[in-house]
Amino acid sequence: MIIDVLKNLGLTEKEANIYLANLELGSSPVSDISKQAGVNRVTTYDILEKLIKKGYINYFTKNKIKYFTSVKPDTIFKITKQRTNDLRNVLPELKRLHGETPHPTIRYFEGLNGIKAIYEDTLRSRTEILNYANSEEIREFWPDYDKEYVEKRAKKKIHLRGIAPLDEAGLKVQKENRKYYRNIKLIPRNKYNFSNEINIYDNKISIISFNEGLIGMIIKSSEIAETQRVIFKMVWEFAGQF
Repeated sequence: MIIDVLKNLGLTEKEANIYLANLELGSSPVSDISKQAGVNRVTTYDILEKLIKKGYINYFTKNKIKYFTSVKPDTIFKITKQRTNDLRNVLPELKRLHGETPHPTIRYFEGLNGIKAIYEDTLRSRTEILNYANSEEIREFWPDYDKEYVEKRAKKKIHLRGIAPLDEAGLKVQKENRKYYRNIKLIPRNKYNFSNEINIYDNKISIISFNEGLIGMIIKSSEIAETQRVIFKMVWEFAGQF
């Protein structure tokens, strides 16, 4: 079983046998390892050289004699784990080169409880939330919105940067920016009024509609989220003119 595991890590059967023989013997000359592994001396030496290059064997010289030492199993595990992490890091690029394109995932929600579930998902955000919102409408449908969501978000210190219509509700929200860990800019309602709410966070975009029976969705896509961030930043700069 051990031989099979080592072979799965990229060793040949003879390399695995010689590594294990050296591991059992400890620091030893090639003659002892050869005898323990049942492999002739010349072949053993050649394989030991290959194992040194692979990082499985170290050596030192004493009285003009080479002594070989198997690397500790814990060290082999760490090396293998690091190689796996390295592969994971370049996997998206490998997929791109292969022509694979990740497809967005979309989850749909209905009713007030469904809308609350969308907001609950944003509370797990590791990034700043970028937000387009109608401050008045969300509170009409969800009277306890500030207590059940806004206060939780602020307590978690998830910052929100938002754009909202300039009206009484928007002014009240803006006035409490610092208290609720957010920065809201207001734009003229008569020119740029909107009722849907959009949140951009992590690799997701949530869209909530209040005029079509309380429905919403979460789109998960790094590419789409990044594009929406760029658009938001452009609108944010424009909103600063008012």
